[in-house]
Amino acid sequence: MEATTGKAASGATLILFTTGLGTPTGNPVCPVIKVATNTILATKMSDIIDIDTGAVVRGEKTIQEMGEDILDFCIDVASGNIIPKAVALNQDDFIPWKRGVSL
Repeated sequence: MEATTGKAASGATLILFTTGLGTPTGNPVCPVIKVATNTILATKMSDIIDIDTGAVVRGEKTIQEMGEDILDFCIDVASGNIIPKAVALNQDDFIPWKRGVSL
């Protein structure tokens, strides 16, 4: 969550958050699109995951094809045509950096 806060603070207008564990996070300033690294996660947590990249692992899509799909999704979000799930669920997490170690 510190990373999304930092990205939004630096001027990001859209954040792609890749997750292998399904971390439910958003940001009150900038829309967060959650990208699952595998289909099992995307299926189990379909309520919070926007994009499933498992098709690459299964050999159904190339990395380039998936990248084009992700870009199209980002354009739709930026255009207001799609509301990311973190926004729809009001997952408004905001954690400024703290001094010392952060886990």
